[in-house]
Amino acid sequence: MAARGEPAPASDRDSTHSESKHGHAMRGPLRPDVWITARKRNGYRLRVFYYRGLDLAVSFLVTAGWLAYPRSIAAVGQLTVLEIAPYLLGWLGGMWFLLASSSYSFVSPRGIIKHALVAGGCIIIGSLAGGITQIALDPDGTPRYLVWACGFAALIFCLHLIWAIAIRKGRLTGALTPNVALVGATDHAERMIQAALKRRDVNILGIFDDRRARRPDRVCGVPVLGETEALLSHRLTGYLDCIALTVPGEANERVRQLERRLTLMPNRVVTLIQSEAPSDEEIAHALDKMALTPVATLRHPPSRDTAAFYKRLQDIICGAAALLLLSPLMIAIAIWVRLDSKGPALFRQVRHGFNHEEIVVWKFRTMRADRADHSGVSQVTSDDDRITRAGRFLRTTSLDEIPQIFNVVRGEMSLVGPRPHAIAMKTGQVMSSDIVADYAHRHRIKPGMTGWAAINGSRGPMHTAADVRRRVQLDIDYIERQSFWFDIWIMARTLPVLLGDKLAVR
Repeated sequence: MAARGEPAPASDRDSTHSESKHGHAMRGPLRPDVWITARKRNGYRLRVFYYRGLDLAVSFLVTAGWLAYPRSIAAVGQLTVLEIAPYLLGWLGGMWFLLASSSYSFVSPRGIIKHALVAGGCIIIGSLAGGITQIALDPDGTPRYLVWACGFAALIFCLHLIWAIAIRKGRLTGALTPNVALVGATDHAERMIQAALKRRDVNILGIFDDRRARRPDRVCGVPVLGETEALLSHRLTGYLDCIALTVPGEANERVRQLERRLTLMPNRVVTLIQSEAPSDEEIAHALDKMALTPVATLRHPPSRDTAAFYKRLQDIICGAAALLLLSPLMIAIAIWVRLDSKGPALFRQVRHGFNHEEIVVWKFRTMRADRADHSGVSQVTSDDDRITRAGRFLRTTSLDEIPQIFNVVRGEMSLVGPRPHAIAMKTGQVMSSDIVADYAHRHRIKPGMTGWAAINGSRGPMHTAADVRRRVQLDIDYIERQSFWFDIWIMARTLPVLLGDKLAVR
């Protein structure tokens, strides 16, 4: 029996090294009990932004209340600059030291109590500047300031006690433990797995190796799942945070070949071992790099995490507002679809999401229920007799896509991004994903309801290889340029572009 949430069995071409060959025994010693996709772990990573925002908001309100006491919060506006300055300096200093201590990191090696004590201690140290200012401006108010500083530290202690417990739980459940695949069943891989078994802060799901004659069935219990080529479409891809090359650094040509092939993947690829005989310290450093993969600290936040946070915030606010405003229209369309032809109002289809994750995308049904194409193999044509009367209007206006707002709110999609393609979609007789080498790059970001390709005329089915190449290039352009204001501009352009295009087949 597979673990709860484990992906489906591998394809037949990997059966020699697939887990189905030996059942549960092939899972390996570093597999998670609960499988969580890379997209969901990214969501956990972005929680540091919410944690910091809550710290700022709660501590600011408590400080304002203390300044106004025993009057009211409204009385804060009547205070003089000299009365406010010590507390403002103390609050800013405390929050700065808290941020500088990496207390918002999900990878703190400290225990729960120690983490909270360090957070509270940062507030005490940071508030010293305000205390000095208080003594200089109003010595009589110093005892009151000290009570506030201690209360401020106690508040942050309690909040970070909760954060530390959440971090510990995330580590135990696997939500904050990175999933890694190794390329190269080498001695380096063996030493790395042995070290990982002691540390237990990295899940090594499997190994891939091209050397058919020399590769073992497993390394330290971790299964060898096939050749590197199999990794490009393996079921584990959507669960991987990182692909690590464990090929010796002196094998330069082999490393370059592997790197070129793996650039087709949406996953992060790193070369961990550079020397022929790495020391224990080098092995530990390599594991540290992998352990840090799915986490972030707000002291030096990667720009992609900051952008992802604002993008998710944008999706939640705009998506929830759109869902509320469009609910009457969605109900009316659902009734029309049901009255127009037999079958359900909604249509579900499995498509590729972020990092090759398979997601179920919702649409209003536009085809006859008995002829609906759930696989997406047969793309729609201009005279397609499968489309219903209501469906033709919905596809022309793109109103059939409205239910995807549910996917946006759930976090599986974004308002703006590459369109999610059906997994088995073909262009002519060829899989669309086989036409362009960079096709998988469009999965490095969540798919969207609209996007740069959509407002530039590349929407609907793709009937030629040129159509596929243009769509992929536009999607990659968007990923490289993505920003909050770029998304806003695309959303503003979407409705006029769609309504003004009467020729596109959708």
